[in-house]
Amino acid sequence: MTSNLEWAGRVGDVWAREWQRTDRSFAGLTPHLIGAALALAPEKGKAIDLGCGAGETTIALASARPKLEVAGVDLSADLITIARWRGAGHANLTFRVGDTAALKPASAVDLFLSRHGVMFFDDPVAALSAIRRAGTPDARLVFSCFRDPGLNPWSHLLDDPGAPAPAASPVYAPGPFGFADRDLTAGILTRAGWVDAEAVPVDYTYIAGAGDNPVDDARLFFSHIGPAARALADVAPDQRAVLFDRLDTALAAHESEGQIKFPAAAWIWTARAGDTA
Repeated sequence: MTSNLEWAGRVGDVWAREWQRTDRSFAGLTPHLIGAALALAPEKGKAIDLGCGAGETTIALASARPKLEVAGVDLSADLITIARWRGAGHANLTFRVGDTAALKPASAVDLFLSRHGVMFFDDPVAALSAIRRAGTPDARLVFSCFRDPGLNPWSHLLDDPGAPAPAASPVYAPGPFGFADRDLTAGILTRAGWVDAEAVPVDYTYIAGAGDNPVDDARLFFSHIGPAARALADVAPDQRAVLFDRLDTALAAHESEGQIKFPAAAWIWTARAGDTA
């Protein structure tokens, strides 16, 4: 579990250092998410990117809708600094540090967007309810999240050989796979007052490493971000070398065309605000 304090501090700092690799890992998914958002985004009005990170999706939306006021919000000041640098020159684009579970926009929001940024709330029903109340009566929500961890082999590279692939949990816990279970997520959205919720499965290629030595590049990425990073941090120092050897072997098995590639699976959810009374 990753807390708000960690996102605002240590975890956010790590993601800020790794923003280029993170964007690369989502490169096969992002066009699908932006396409879903643009299908619902008004030409004018207001949109907020929840947990915008280094701003890739926020900038893409602002570029495609130049008359739409687009804001990115994230707990990490370091990520927001990068996002502001990347988004300079877009008159309809702003970024700010803040908690997306406690939005207080100056005017109602027409569209909420998030790329894998809504699975970390301590209380997702309360958070998504607050987000809904910050929207217009017909506000739309579009977000992506991972599907079953068993369909995302990059997420369990350090599991014992022969261990069964992990499955999506029907019980919510904050984390990258918090919304992996479709029925669980649908129930959370319903209780939070969102209606007409639909989930579209998207399969894509997760690029973890590239460059002159893609295994080294992927090892550095997974050493800092994701389940492997936590396992490496928690293991006894005298066992760390064993885990790194296991990680390198797993990464090398997925090298193709000078990149480390994994199959990956996500949901793209869309929903509409229900009665706020």
